[in-house]
Amino acid sequence: MRNLGSLANKRSSNSLTILFKLPYYTQWGQSLVISGSDPVLGSWNLKQAFSMDPVNQGGELVWCAKASVQVGFACEYSYYLVDDSRNVLRWESGKKRKLELPQGVKEGDVVEIHDLWQDASEGLFLKSAFKHVIFGGTDELEKETQTSHISQNLGKDQQDNVVVQFVISCPLLDAGTNVCVTGGISNLGNWRCQDGLKLSYTKDSLWKADLILNSSCTYKYCQINEGGCALEVGPNRELAIDSGSTNLPNFFVLSDGPFREAPWRGAGVAIPMFSVRSDEDLGVGEFLDLKLLVDWAVKSGFHLVQLLPVNDTSVHKMWWDSYPYSSLSVFALHPLYLRVQALSADIPEEIMKEILTEKEALDKKDVDYEATMAVKLSIAKKIFNLEKEKVLSSSSFQKFFSENQEWLKPYAAFCHLRDFFDTSDHSQWGVFANFSNEKLEKLISEDAIHHDIICFHYYIQYHLYLQLSEAAMYAIKNKVVLKGDLPIGVDRNSVDTWVYPNLFRMNTATGAPPDYFDKNGQNWGFPTYNWEEMSKDNYAWWRARLTQMGKFFTAYRIDHILGFFRIWELPDHAATGLVGKFRPSIALSQEELEREGIWDFNRLSLPYIRHDMLQNKFGSLWTLITTNFLNEYQPLCYEFKEDCNTEKKIIAKLKSSSERSLWAEQEDEIRRGLFDLVQNIVLIRDPEDPCKFYPRFNLEDTSSFADLDEHSKNVLRRLYYDYYFVRQENLWRQNALKTLPVLLNSSDMLACGEDLGLIPSCVHPVMQELGLIGLRIQRMPSEPDLEFGIPSKYSYMTVCAPSCHDCSTLRAWWEEDEERRCRYFKTIVGVNDMPPQKCTPEVAYFIIQQHLEAPSMWAIFPLQDLLALKEEYTTRPAAEETINDPTNPKHYWRFRVHVTMESLLNDKELQLIIKDLVRISGRSFPGKEMEVKVVESSGEKVVESSGDEVVQCAQVNNGNTITCLKC
Repeated sequence: MRNLGSLANKRSSNSLTILFKLPYYTQWGQSLVISGSDPVLGSWNLKQAFSMDPVNQGGELVWCAKASVQVGFACEYSYYLVDDSRNVLRWESGKKRKLELPQGVKEGDVVEIHDLWQDASEGLFLKSAFKHVIFGGTDELEKETQTSHISQNLGKDQQDNVVVQFVISCPLLDAGTNVCVTGGISNLGNWRCQDGLKLSYTKDSLWKADLILNSSCTYKYCQINEGGCALEVGPNRELAIDSGSTNLPNFFVLSDGPFREAPWRGAGVAIPMFSVRSDEDLGVGEFLDLKLLVDWAVKSGFHLVQLLPVNDTSVHKMWWDSYPYSSLSVFALHPLYLRVQALSADIPEEIMKEILTEKEALDKKDVDYEATMAVKLSIAKKIFNLEKEKVLSSSSFQKFFSENQEWLKPYAAFCHLRDFFDTSDHSQWGVFANFSNEKLEKLISEDAIHHDIICFHYYIQYHLYLQLSEAAMYAIKNKVVLKGDLPIGVDRNSVDTWVYPNLFRMNTATGAPPDYFDKNGQNWGFPTYNWEEMSKDNYAWWRARLTQMGKFFTAYRIDHILGFFRIWELPDHAATGLVGKFRPSIALSQEELEREGIWDFNRLSLPYIRHDMLQNKFGSLWTLITTNFLNEYQPLCYEFKEDCNTEKKIIAKLKSSSERSLWAEQEDEIRRGLFDLVQNIVLIRDPEDPCKFYPRFNLEDTSSFADLDEHSKNVLRRLYYDYYFVRQENLWRQNALKTLPVLLNSSDMLACGEDLGLIPSCVHPVMQELGLIGLRIQRMPSEPDLEFGIPSKYSYMTVCAPSCHDCSTLRAWWEEDEERRCRYFKTIVGVNDMPPQKCTPEVAYFIIQQHLEAPSMWAIFPLQDLLALKEEYTTRPAAEETINDPTNPKHYWRFRVHVTMESLLNDKELQLIIKDLVRISGRSFPGKEMEVKVVESSGEKVVESSGDEVVQCAQVNNGNTITCLKC
């Protein structure tokens, strides 16, 4: 066993020995090291971390190390899995371990610490979603405890005795529950929970107790409350004490990890903020409507409400801004969600009349984005003019301003300049195009003639903060997790790119390669991140962003988590998402290609256009198209003219050409044909290094590839597979492990990652390592050999859902494709009959039940899918319920639920249907209130429950059995 003390400073006096033991199975070439905050454990320098030695104990591989330390020693430490070169392969998740020696340890003692490896999934239940919401308040409650200060010396008549400290983590405790340890000896109650050793609650969900023992024992932990005892699942735990040994430790610390119980599973509802409808809203869902949504969630048995991003997107000041993933600011909230009636308690009567009039006008089937924004800002401005001095001088506003000024001041200045110059393109702002703090202070100066305009933006953000905070606190009070959304990008004309241009690659755009959503890929238009620059201050911009988000949400969805491994990067002149490359990635070098016999790089990287292609694509118009867009550089071979040699240039020329009238009726078809030509390449040349190349996605689909010789085809096929599926894996893994831990450690929110699309093999292992919960949509299975996912086979660390905002709803999907519907009915439902043409409530019930019964930690359903459980909510055409069409970059995000939250709160039948589904699935319920009545049934008394939990079988005073109706 490695003696750590021999490698550190000698402890000549007042010293004791610590033995670390950790069971862990390793593969050949792997070993464990221990590193900590004290110099004896390497001071967190992994190069100086101490090796542990493996020992076989009872068929188990246990890693051990020994340290000589002083009495009173305390430190933090963690275990690491490394290879033979000391490269870290895996590290423990969660918070660092805290070593605090038991009471009574003295000079010369030996303390043996038994640890268990901390997996990422264990730490999830210490996140705010669970700790402060679902199981909130347990830290503040008084618990029945037993103080265990065993400080007496162990005399000669007790030489075989040892002090054992039991330590267990119980993050999922309800209020009023205590913890004890019971086992097969009298000191532990002889397996009677009530007589076991009661543990003391310390902090961070840890319970401890000390006990003097002189023999080995088996034991388990149990939880006790008024309802009885709950023993942990799994095999008995064991402590071996060799009472005859001369080297018997004086103390054992049994750090036993988490309390073993059935996996916790919850359910939730998802709906964009703008889609909510209420009796009070002004044309769109508002932050204060979340309180109604929380009430409905609780009554329906849900622990979670999920939203789309709620940041300000007012880039264009028109309906294009309805796209919630294109942030004007990653810190500012969207004025769209402001409730103007709540701005003041003293709104004049004429303004209240105006609100009522506009409320009626805006109460439409869908959101009228432009009209709603105009009305809200107009009314807010009138109220601001009446009360600005009172509000801006209030201590509440001053506190808000002080805590948020770093982003609030540039945001307000940006909004003023956007309106003044009538564009968000800050490159058009003259002297203000380049941001500086000096310019900012002049813009927001109290002496500026536009100071009221600046203050108005402060005022709006202040009230948005108050209203969302009120809703967030209401959710916490009702034990409902409010889940936000972290967009992968920001608009290139945003506050963030203006203030921090060095953090972005402004000559590029982000998107996604061809996938389920779009065979041409997606171009989101956001600039890609300059990760190298971001790393210089340890990703401060990201950390600030997550901190701000954590003020309102206790969980969040990481949009397109693949972007933290690698992003699909497009040149800024691209309009589609097809001709891109991954960043970072290891390119194909010119030297590498030449070794393989590939040398004609212009032929492979420039559009391959031949005479016969033009005739096939454009028919009788081919000469007209050729004359306007192409040059014949050699017989029957063509190239694009300079003014139309990119996708965006093609779009511009099609619209501006003097000959447009000749093709106007076929413009869309011609544009697609020209795009096919400009995309007809095999290799993409790196614009920053002409000696590097990237295989075009689906290169075998191009006629350029088809016309190559067989040798070139075979080489390029192999290199294509290598580029997309082999050579990048370690690079992408390392990239994610640099960035994602910073995000995850920036807040206490529970993180979920949207991992749909072309998934590299490194993604899911890294997500598992970091404790990131993935997403499973049944119609988009991650298994390549399946058409439909099987919810019963999903892993625990997932969120499962029948649909999401980026695809059609359950009803629309069911009606879209008859053959697919029949395959689903046969494969998943297991019925050979013809399925109904419409998604009936029975079909919706089956699919929702499937997902609720899945092993996934969370089952989250779009509200539209839940409404399909009642026929009266299915009168609207199903296609109108879709929130987003990913194939349309200018999609209008405007869907509104056609029923108000107040009406849904009064629909007890729907609530009962959903609650019954949740209850049968065994998922957790918010709340504990329960109405119970006793009825006669077959001579027995039966408990019927209409509350949030099912009564278990029990004995009544007269000896008759009470049988639960659900048992």
